[in-house]
Amino acid sequence: MTARMPNPAIVAGPEVIPALLGVAGAVKNTGVPEATINLIYLRASQINGSSWNVHKHAADLKAAGESDERISTVAAWRETPFFTPEERAALALAEAATRLSDRQGDAVSDEVWAEAAKYFSDQQLAGILLATGLSNLWHRLIPTTRQAAGPVAG
Repeated sequence: MTARMPNPAIVAGPEVIPALLGVAGAVKNTGVPEATINLIYLRASQINGSSWNVHKHAADLKAAGESDERISTVAAWRETPFFTPEERAALALAEAATRLSDRQGDAVSDEVWAEAAKYFSDQQLAGILLATGLSNLWHRLIPTTRQAAGPVAG
């Protein structure tokens, strides 16, 4: 696969990457466990078919000490014993927020929201939503411009 252009977040100007990294840093300060945030990043990347992001976030999880079982089964988290109830609630919310157009009416059901709200404060829910939104932003940039999976440039 040949990239259509360099990463648009770099091409757009020198202030874009620091701004996006600033949002990512702020997400880390919302009280959501870092492992949960990284699982959200990986799952949203899988849903959106962003090979660059799947590769990156799987590597990030591995570097953070996550088990191969958890990394390799994120796409099937409902059918595995490797995730906590809190992680399951966060993944369900992230999936619903990523697949907004897959549902008629209420894109994120009351049941999904209530389950997440059992485990997370409003600040943490905001962190989950910001992580999901940021991840989905990258998934609009990276696949559209055909950025290949592999080492991060620069």
